[in-house]
Amino acid sequence: MNWTEHLSVGESVEWQGRPAPRCYTFRNWQHSIYGAIILIASLCWLLYGLKLGSEYQQALYGWIPVPFLLGGVYLAFGHLVLARLEWEHVFYALTNNRLLAVKGLFKRRVESLSVDDVIWFQLSPHGEQLGTVRIRFRDLDQKMVVSCVEYPRKLTDLLEAAMEKNGIDIKAQPEE
Repeated sequence: MNWTEHLSVGESVEWQGRPAPRCYTFRNWQHSIYGAIILIASLCWLLYGLKLGSEYQQALYGWIPVPFLLGGVYLAFGHLVLARLEWEHVFYALTNNRLLAVKGLFKRRVESLSVDDVIWFQLSPHGEQLGTVRIRFRDLDQKMVVSCVEYPRKLTDLLEAAMEKNGIDIKAQPEE
């Protein structure tokens, strides 16, 4: 990705990456389990409602479960399709001043947060060289998730250096 339109004067990209497609697509696979349960239940409800509606000449009984059926289809399969389509437009970069993320399926949005405000991060490995980095900033409402990037230690090493530069003791143990 060409980052020049998003960079300020004197700013340079130190790290850039994008998610691995399969990992990014299936990162919320647990939703599909609930979606399949809702889908099966609403299909049974739909069949029973259609049978009941024909018996009592009330078409409404057959249409009541349709919203649940559509919700089940989305949770079982739809979110996976949308995630795969969004993957083509997801990019991450760390500059000497900011952490940038470009996301969005229909409307691209750029998240930009200052590296000077990073106070904490967590690396969740998905494999030997694949992981998700969750980052917190001084304003606790600000956070960024860098999902499913390859070689995430390159990013975390740069974040550690930025945190040390800002006076945060990264080797300190939290109090229990």
